Amino acid sequence: MSITLSKILALVGKLDDSPGEDVPRERFRLFLKENVKEVGQIRDYIDECLRNKGEQYNRALQDLVNYLGEFLGFEVIFGRYQGVPGKIGYDGLWKSSKDYHIVIEVKTTEVYAIKTSTLVGYVDQLISDKEIPNWDNALGLYVVGRPDPEVNQFENSIVAEKRTHQLRIISVHSLLAMAETMNEYDVDHEDILALIQPSRPTIDPVTSLMARLVAQPKPEKAPEKELPSEEEPKEEVSFWLTPVRGDEIQTAEECIRSLVEEKKIYAFGDRTPGRRHLSPNDMICFYASGNGVVAHAKVASKPEKKKHDLTRHPDKYPWLFHLKNQKLYLYSPVIIDTSMRSQLEAFQDIDPNRAWGWFVTSTRKLSENDFRILTRTEKKD
Repeated sequence: MSITLSKILALVGKLDDSPGEDVPRERFRLFLKENVKEVGQIRDYIDECLRNKGEQYNRALQDLVNYLGEFLGFEVIFGRYQGVPGKIGYDGLWKSSKDYHIVIEVKTTEVYAIKTSTLVGYVDQLISDKEIPNWDNALGLYVVGRPDPEVNQFENSIVAEKRTHQLRIISVHSLLAMAETMNEYDVDHEDILALIQPSRPTIDPVTSLMARLVAQPKPEKAPEKELPSEEEPKEEVSFWLTPVRGDEIQTAEECIRSLVEEKKIYAFGDRTPGRRHLSPNDMICFYASGNGVVAHAKVASKPEKKKHDLTRHPDKYPWLFHLKNQKLYLYSPVIIDTSMRSQLEAFQDIDPNRAWGWFVTSTRKLSENDFRILTRTEKKD
C-alpha cells in the first residue's frame, strides 16, 4: 500500500535542523532508507514536492535529492536546511569512490537571483577543512526543481562569472532520468560521473555509454497493442498519450494551452512514435512533464507534413494535425502516482514502484481503459 508524501510529512513532523536522533528530520530520512527502495517511488515524492508550496515541501525535496544521490552510487552527507554562522551551509555533499566530490545546492525554482560565490565558497571551505582535496576533485551542482523557461538565471550567472569548470546545473527530472537509466541498464557509477563532471578533452566515456545503451535491450515493459501497418485500413479508435515538455520560452502547461485549447492543433516530429498511425477520431491525452495528464482531445485530421508557423519549432515538429472536443484541466491534473499506476493495464505484472519514466518519455498507444482512467472519462454506450 502506497502512502503519499503529505501523509509521511504529517507523521514525522516539521522538518528542521533541531539536534538529536529522534527528530522529524531523522525520522523522515530513516523512513526513506527503510521504505523507499525504487527510483519510481522517489519520482512520485519529488513530483509531489513540486506540485506543492511551502517550507516543509522544499526541505523534503532537499532530502529526496540527496537520497537520490545514493541511488547514483555516491556516499551522501545530508546538509542543513538553513544556514547558520560558523557552519558550512551546503544542502548535500556527495562523495564518489573515485575520489570526486559534488557539493549540492537544491533550488525549488530559479526565479530568484543567486550568487554563485556562495556555492563556490562552500567548496573552498571544504577544501580548507580538508574534507575535499582540491577543485580538480570537486564540483558544485545546482539541482533545480522547476526550471523557469523565461529566466535561465543559474546558467547566465555561471557563464557570466566564468565558472563553467566549477559549477553545473541539472533539473531534478534529469537527475531522476539518470537514476532510472542506471537502474534499468548496464550503466554504472563511473558512467554517471562522466556525465556530471565538466567536459574533458576525451569524449570516449560518453560515446561508449551511448553505444552500450543502444546495444542493450530495453527494460521490460507491458506489451503494447500492435500498431497496424501504414497501408492497412484502420477502423477502430485508438487512444494515445503524448508528453509535453517546456522549453526556454514556455512551460509545458503554457504550450498545451496555446496549441490544444487556443489553436486546436498539435504537431509531431519525424520520429515521434505512432505518428504514422494517428487517425481522425482517435483520442489523445497530454502529459505535462513532471506534473500529470492535463488535457485530452479528439483527433480531427491525420498528421500532415507542411511548412507552418503555428508552433515554436516548426522545423522540429512539422507534422501538424487538428483537434476538436478538447478539454483542459491544467489546475487539476491526473497524477500518475503509485496508486494510479497500479490501476493501469500498461503496468500489469510490473511493480508500480519501479522506475516508470519510460511510460511518459515518448508518445505511446494506450488501452481504452487506461486512457479513460488517465482522463477521468467514462465510456459512452
